Amino acid sequence: MIGCYDFCGHYEWTFEWLREMGGDELVKQYWDEAIHQDSQRHAGEMIVNEGIEGMKKYWAHTLEEEAAGFICTSSDKFYRIDMHACPSKGFLIQNGLEQYRDYCDHCIGWIGPLMKRAGFVIDHQHNHCGQCWWEMRRTEDAAVPATRPADDVRLRADWKMPGAMIDSYVHATNVDQKEVLPPEA
Repeated sequence: MIGCYDFCGHYEWTFEWLREMGGDELVKQYWDEAIHQDSQRHAGEMIVNEGIEGMKKYWAHTLEEEAAGFICTSSDKFYRIDMHACPSKGFLIQNGLEQYRDYCDHCIGWIGPLMKRAGFVIDHQHNHCGQCWWEMRRTEDAAVPATRPADDVRLRADWKMPGAMIDSYVHATNVDQKEVLPPEA
């Protein structure tokens, strides 16, 4: 059995291998079928059946287990995660492991289809440096702008490191709904 951090490197390598074997569509199919529909079935059941309460249960347990640096906020209208230190992406950066061009996309690659099935949309950004934020709300509430809590990861001095690319998703449920913001000078 491989350890959690070894898994991150293998996972990232697998994404690139799949891309080389069958292109981006095969990678997205893997994220949907192998992660969303298989390994994370329990997350799907909780979120589809319990909505925001299911999100609270799933991510509170998962992010604590992964020892992530995060803060979650919620109301009856939204669930938000501000990830200040992603342990998976952090491990890849610290060990110089970069095979696949955007490891972070795998999250929305499996969470997006799950949220669509559960009746939610996602506002999300990641900076390719182990930091991101997510806000999920019901599809009928999609017009409501994302919240800006005091501990918003975008308020950190290191959110926009020199050369950092910010990938943005607005009311998304699909990895193809990405807008890439150029690095700041």
